[in-house]
Amino acid sequence: MREDAVRQSTIRSAASGIRRFPLLQPLASRNFRLLWMGESVSVFGNFFQMIALAWVVLEATGSGLALGTVMMAAAIPRAVFMLFGGVVSDRLSPRLVMLVSNTAQGVLVALLALLVFAGTVELWHLYILMVVFGIVGAFFLPAMMTMIPRLVNKDRLEAANSLVMATSQLSGFIGPAAAGFVVAAAGSAVAMGVDAVTFAIASVTLLLMRGISLRRRSTQVNGELAEPARQNSALSDMKEGLRYTWNTPEIRVLLPVIAVVNFCFIGPIDVGLAWLAHEKFIEGAAGLGIMLSVFGGTAVFGALLAGSIKMRHLGIVFTVITVVIGAGLGLVGVAPDLLVTCVLLGIMGIVNSFLNVRAIAWLQRIVQPDMLGRVMSLVMFASMGLAPVSLALAGWLVDLNHTVMFIVAGGLTMLTGLFMAASRTIRAID
Repeated sequence: MREDAVRQSTIRSAASGIRRFPLLQPLASRNFRLLWMGESVSVFGNFFQMIALAWVVLEATGSGLALGTVMMAAAIPRAVFMLFGGVVSDRLSPRLVMLVSNTAQGVLVALLALLVFAGTVELWHLYILMVVFGIVGAFFLPAMMTMIPRLVNKDRLEAANSLVMATSQLSGFIGPAAAGFVVAAAGSAVAMGVDAVTFAIASVTLLLMRGISLRRRSTQVNGELAEPARQNSALSDMKEGLRYTWNTPEIRVLLPVIAVVNFCFIGPIDVGLAWLAHEKFIEGAAGLGIMLSVFGGTAVFGALLAGSIKMRHLGIVFTVITVVIGAGLGLVGVAPDLLVTCVLLGIMGIVNSFLNVRAIAWLQRIVQPDMLGRVMSLVMFASMGLAPVSLALAGWLVDLNHTVMFIVAGGLTMLTGLFMAASRTIRAID
C-alpha cells in the first residue's frame, strides 16, 4: 500500500509539473508519449541510412547525377502513392498504417545493409529498393499527420507538433554527425543496420499504444466510439478530398507555394550538400554529417520556439520565412568553407522548423477531421511531388556548376515569397 501511495504521489507530481509548462502538456497522454519517443528514434536512424546511401552511391560512381536519380527512385512512387495514402489514413486506423509502413521500411533497410555488407550491392539494387521504399513511405506521412490530432486536444496541437519536430530534429542533430563517423569508421552496412533497428523500435512503440484500434479508424459520436459508415470507392474519396481542398481558399493558394519552395529546397539540400562534402570540403563524410547536424540542431530551437509562443498574422510570418530561406540557399552557393555553410544552414534550420510546426498545427486545426488524411496527403504531395525533378535537376546542375544551382534555387524561393506578400488570401491567414 505504501509503495502504491508513493507511486501515485510521484505521478501526481509529474502531472503537476507538466501542467506548469504548456509545451510539455501533450506528454500527459501515454499514447502521445509512445508516438513521440518512437518517431524520434526512427528519425535518428533515418539519417544513418541517408548518409550511408549517399556514400555508397558516390563511392561507386562519383556522380551527383547518380545520387540524384537514386533518390528520385524513392521520390517518384512516394509522390504517386501519396494521395492514396491519405485516403487509406482516413479509411483505416492511422496507427495500423504507420505500423505496416515502419515494419516494411525496416525490412528493406536491413536487406540493403546485408547487400552492402556482402559487397554485392549494385546500382540497380538501389533503384529497386528505393522504389519500394518510396511506396511504403507514401502511406506513413499522411497517417502520422492524422494521428497527432487523435491523441491530443486542439489547444495542444502546436505544443504536440513542436515536441515531435523538436525531438526528431534533436535526433537529427545527433544522428547525422554520428552517422558520418560510423560510415567513416565502420562502413555503410553498419550505419544501415542501425536504421533497421530504429524502425523496429518505432513499430514496438505503436504496438504498445492503448485504446487506438488497429482495425478500422474509429470516429467519436456523442462521446462514444463508432465505426465510420463509408461505402465510397477510394477514387471517390480522393475526389472528395480534392473538392474540399479547392473550396478552402487558404489551402488552395498555399499548395502551389509549398510545391515551388520544396522544389527549390529538396534537390539542393539532399544532393547539393552531399556533393559539397564529397568534392569541396576536406572534412568529407564527417562534413556532411556536421552540416546536417547543424541544420537539425538549430531546427530544435525553431520547433520549440514555435510551440512556446502565441503568434498572430501567420500568413505574414510564413512570407518572411520563405524569403529568408531563399536568401540562405543562394548564399550557400558562394560560401567559402564548411563553417560559413553551417551558419547559413543554422539560420535556415530555425526558420524552416518554426514554419513547419505552425503550418501543420494550423492545418490540423482548421481542416474537417474526416478530411484530414486526404488534405495532409495533398500537402505532402505538394511538398514532395516535384522532388524527383528537383533531385534529378540538382544532380545534373551540381556537376556543371554548384554555385549556379544554389543561387537559382534561392532566387526562385525569394520570388515565391514576393508572390505570397502580394496575395491577400495568404496575408489574411491568422
